[in-house]
Amino acid sequence: MDDELNSQLKPLRERIDAIDAQLIALLNQRASVALEVGEVKKHFNAPVFRPERELQVIERLQNLSAGPLGNEHISAIWREIMAASRSLEKTISVAFLGPVGTYSEQAVYGYFGQSIEGLPCPSIDEVFRAVEAGSAEFGVVPVENSTEGAVSRTLDLFLQTQLAIGGEIALPIHHNLMTQSGKLAGVTRVCAHPQALAQCQHWLTANAPHLERQAVSSNAEAARLAAEDPTVAAIAGERAATHYGLLIANALIQDDPHNRTRFVMIGKQPAGVSGHDQTSMIVSVKNEPGAVYKLLEPLARHGVSMTRFESRPARVGTWEYNFYIDFEGHRDEPAVAAALDELGKKAAFLKILGSYPRSR
Repeated sequence: MDDELNSQLKPLRERIDAIDAQLIALLNQRASVALEVGEVKKHFNAPVFRPERELQVIERLQNLSAGPLGNEHISAIWREIMAASRSLEKTISVAFLGPVGTYSEQAVYGYFGQSIEGLPCPSIDEVFRAVEAGSAEFGVVPVENSTEGAVSRTLDLFLQTQLAIGGEIALPIHHNLMTQSGKLAGVTRVCAHPQALAQCQHWLTANAPHLERQAVSSNAEAARLAAEDPTVAAIAGERAATHYGLLIANALIQDDPHNRTRFVMIGKQPAGVSGHDQTSMIVSVKNEPGAVYKLLEPLARHGVSMTRFESRPARVGTWEYNFYIDFEGHRDEPAVAAALDELGKKAAFLKILGSYPRSR
């Protein structure tokens, strides 16, 4: 049977080897052209990373493809190809909430590709600070979860920073309960980020009610603690289990099987128009009847669709709020620009956080 199997596989493998030889030649040819692009960018002091351009490249190839590769396969392959080409020009540094093994790190590599330098930070505040100080060119921070809602610290920091949102990625969140042994025998407490504990609270109540729940700074920090203490279980992703040498006792313990977290990329450069964009802003209104309606009316009149509306205490007075709003379109598009111009005249405060390609 082995001889028959090998005889049938041999010509197919030879065809694959021949195609691979063509691919590597073409990839090197592509990389050479990318280096020429880099030289032109240097002359004009243009940024190495342009998220809107990379999205356009991927979408064009997805439209050209007749299969069997799906859109998600093409996106994953070309993100890595473009990341490798970028790294030939310059290695991009990206800050994220650490330590190594967090979902934030997973979002970094999912958005930028593997050919970057990751900078783990102890807090979301430090991610902003690293990018502002130039220790990293970009940062990736969580902004909202499909189960638990907004990440309040990220929203508060957007009020204080001059950094702009340049992109986003929505990451499926698969929580796993992990220990040194892969079992819960002898385990007395479970550690995780507060949002992860909240996202798994029903599972924990039903399946591990005896475990004390302890909130820590990140799920990767929980994994680190579990790696040092056999009485500790951690809730984290597979990347953390691999990095810290833990075994998964129970997989996929999140209460919502469709649990997702949205991350945004922050940096000093604005993103251009991609054709599938979103704009984020913070506004506040005067304390008068119908103020919010009057504020938002220009969006509806100019045909701009609002996708998110979140309120946060303004912390500058009693019962005053800032509103965090996302809507479709880029600020440089005529309809959006006209709506923003009118909205700015009516708002007590307005800050555009960025226009950037939407996660798809």
